[in-house]
Amino acid sequence: MKAVILAAGMGKRLRKMTGDRPKCLLDIGGRPLLYRYFDALRRRGVTRICLVVGYQRELIREAVAAWPFPLDVTFLVNDDFARGSIGSLWAARTALVSASASDEDAVIMDADVLFHPAMLDRLLDASSPNALLVDETVTQRTEECMVTVREGRVAALSKRIPDGCDALGEGVGMLRVARAAVPALLRSVESCVNRGLLDVEYEDALESFFREVPVGVEKIGGLPWIEIDFPEDVERARRDIVPLLPRWDDADGGGR
Repeated sequence: MKAVILAAGMGKRLRKMTGDRPKCLLDIGGRPLLYRYFDALRRRGVTRICLVVGYQRELIREAVAAWPFPLDVTFLVNDDFARGSIGSLWAARTALVSASASDEDAVIMDADVLFHPAMLDRLLDASSPNALLVDETVTQRTEECMVTVREGRVAALSKRIPDGCDALGEGVGMLRVARAAVPALLRSVESCVNRGLLDVEYEDALESFFREVPVGVEKIGGLPWIEIDFPEDVERARRDIVPLLPRWDDADGGGR
């Protein structure tokens, strides 16, 4: 398994809290958010990681260099980081092709989610080779990115609910892609890139992928998580979510 973490964004709405630092380096409960990804992935034996960077990329490189445990981290750059996140997924294409050529599945992860590591377990242990993580307790109120299904399979992952679809819940920002499905994923993204749709989010570029490839859903069943977009999300993460997460021992990287 190879992890692709999309960490290129500017996080404009958090600028008062982050200053000039990417939001994946926000201190959440005493450690950078990015390190919490490393903790969860390392616990599952996933040590091959591709980081798609853009805004203040050198600060992320420095943080990775300071991580004390063995990880095989490569960096790919999205120079259009001020535009839609589709550019980050497109920048990751070489890492995804490499994983597929090496007979590895991939997990694609947004870099702005504080999550319980059991959520990653559910995705990596999913019965479906291609799967989305979904919080089935969420109904759309504002700009939640919803997982929708049609005839029993994922139809879209979008803030817009397509006609004829049922919304299952909010997408958590993690997608498992089997090695055999990587070409279909990249064709779907490339189609949008070739049409100049560089200001859309990558989720909206996956509609043809979902039409071509059956994608299952893994429900998180009430496990704690939060997507961090606004200052109030940071406060809630620190106050309400961190106490519900495993504590990590800096000596060995394991939970206790």
